[in-house]
Amino acid sequence: MAIRNIRYNNDSILRKKCKEVTRVDDKIREILNDMMDTLHNTENGAALAANQIGILKRLVVIDYCGYTLKLVNPQIIESSGVQECIEGCLSFPNRFVKTIRPQKVTVRALNEYGEEIIVTGKGEMAKCFCHELEHLDGEIFLDKAIEEIVPEI
Repeated sequence: MAIRNIRYNNDSILRKKCKEVTRVDDKIREILNDMMDTLHNTENGAALAANQIGILKRLVVIDYCGYTLKLVNPQIIESSGVQECIEGCLSFPNRFVKTIRPQKVTVRALNEYGEEIIVTGKGEMAKCFCHELEHLDGEIFLDKAIEEIVPEI
C-alpha cells in the first residue's frame, strides 16, 4: 500500500473520462487500497476518484458518513429529490461552492472482489456519490456551482 500524489486544479487528467475496469484483480485491489491510504492521509477527505491520483480507471473510494466503500465501475441507477449543498474537493483546496444535487441516490458497482453491490445514500452521502462519479467522467464540482463561497478571512 502506498500514498499517491493527488492531482490539483488545472491538471488535464481531471478532465479525462475514466475507462471501465474489465477485471477486478489484485492490481485493481492494490490501486483501491492505495486510494484509501491516500484518502486517509489527506486532511478533510471524504472520497477520492482514481483520476484524482492520475489513474484513468472507473474506481472510487469513500470513507464518509459511516460508509467505507471501494467501488469499481460505479453508476447511478436512481436518484430523487433535490437539495442545496456546499461542496469542496481534494483536488481544489480551499475552494467551496453551492450546488444543487439529488437528495437520494442509488449506486450500482462492483466491490473490491468483483461482486455487484447496490448502495443508497441520502443527504451528504448522495452529494458524495454524485461528486465522485462525475470525476470519473471528467467533470468537476465547479461545473455544477451555482455560487462560489468565499471564506471569511
